[in-house]
Amino acid sequence: MGVHSAVWDQFSWCAIALAIQAFYIQFKWDHLLQLGSAVFQFRTTANSGLLPACMAIPLLGIVMKERCSMAGIVYFERFGIVVACTGMVIALFLSVIAIGITKPVPTNTCILSGTAGSLIIYTMKQSLSVSEVIEVLEVLLIFVYLSMILLYLLPRCFTPGEALLILTGISFVLNQLIKRSLNVIEGRGDPVDFFLLVVVVGIVLLGIFFTALFFFMDSGTWISSMFFHMMTAVLGLGVVMPWLYRLIRTNPLFWLFQFLSQTQARVYLLAYWILLAMFACTIVLYQNAKRSGSKKHQASTVTRKYFHFIVAATYFPGLIHDRQLLYVAAVVCLAVLILLEYIRYFRIKPFGQMLRNLLSLFLDERDSGPLILSHIYLLLGMSLPVWLFPRPCAPKGTLARAGALAPYSGILAVGVGDAVASILGSTVGEIKWPGTKKTFEGTMTAIFAQIITVALILIFDSLVDLNASYSWILVSISLVSLLEAYTTQVDNLLLPLYLQILLMA
Repeated sequence: MGVHSAVWDQFSWCAIALAIQAFYIQFKWDHLLQLGSAVFQFRTTANSGLLPACMAIPLLGIVMKERCSMAGIVYFERFGIVVACTGMVIALFLSVIAIGITKPVPTNTCILSGTAGSLIIYTMKQSLSVSEVIEVLEVLLIFVYLSMILLYLLPRCFTPGEALLILTGISFVLNQLIKRSLNVIEGRGDPVDFFLLVVVVGIVLLGIFFTALFFFMDSGTWISSMFFHMMTAVLGLGVVMPWLYRLIRTNPLFWLFQFLSQTQARVYLLAYWILLAMFACTIVLYQNAKRSGSKKHQASTVTRKYFHFIVAATYFPGLIHDRQLLYVAAVVCLAVLILLEYIRYFRIKPFGQMLRNLLSLFLDERDSGPLILSHIYLLLGMSLPVWLFPRPCAPKGTLARAGALAPYSGILAVGVGDAVASILGSTVGEIKWPGTKKTFEGTMTAIFAQIITVALILIFDSLVDLNASYSWILVSISLVSLLEAYTTQVDNLLLPLYLQILLMA
């Protein structure tokens, strides 16, 4: 409702109808999870989280459409409409599945879903061209197939809401890569944009390939490990590199080296980031050395939140001085973290078992499945505001708005807000929010810390000039802090997305 108060059009009616039916569907799905009647095995320590997940992508598309319409960027305005419609269609698809497997069939929910579906289809008919409708259906088809594959291969790793967000994002990336590969024009497009698409799709396909392969053979032997490293090199150099070469028309390795060493400031930033990475590794090794005498020792909440501050210290200078470098470096880090998770999960020698021992210290209830995803979610949450809008999408002269803070959403929501709320809430918090383990003191301190961070951003980033936007920023930070207190989903992923939506609205 906060977004619709600033951005109201025909899509708002669809989003509100979708929110009402998603509210009902969430309770139905929670009941299925409690009974163990869900088709796939989801994470058991949280509710379904369908309501916030169903609304995130449609709201993102609506604010993208509005912002790019103001800027006169027609291509991204149309893309925002496609994003909004696709998010609504996927959410509607999930509601139909929930109704179909609920016995007896809930009459009220059927009526609400039918009403929301009618509004969405009518709006799509009025707003989308034939090619855009086909694109929406393509993303939906990819989403369906990825859901059947990944949710079967990775039981208990996601809640339904988390799976919706992650699989929709991968489906969009895969569809965009296929679309751009088929319509590539020499000299068109920025290599930085293609880099993200190819790396994400390549690393996901690599994981699916090895999961299918190691289903038939033991992954913990030296022969399997050698085969893993060899096939990773073959697929990387023989598939991913040529694919990227076709899109950017130059050798990807030479381009990456030239890009990273283009200016002296970039070299200094990279050196600074390497020092922070070494510091983070030192913390991991030190904490594991402390538990050598006790196998049951687990890292405390305060210790885990150290990494939030380290990542915030990484992204802050990157956003101020060189956002394109931060964009590319985040993509490289994502690929490295996922590849290391493959090595840990499959016990690939010589580092697989060592990674299992080192990372097991930092597990919490959100890592109840076979994968450890908390650190990857942290990177995704910090990077999404940079990846989604790497360049300002606002008309000249209107940067003095809350939207100028949107790239800092990850730092504010996760790097500062979530970390401070957890540390203060677990150490000095006494008054708990009704129905949660989160405390009032933690939430209030998080809001205050984020306001101080906004002030620091104003000092160091000359492009951010908020003028009369302070009230909207305070409301946005407060709403997202309350979401952090009440959600049982992975907040590293959900909070930056919602804060960015609010700041852009």
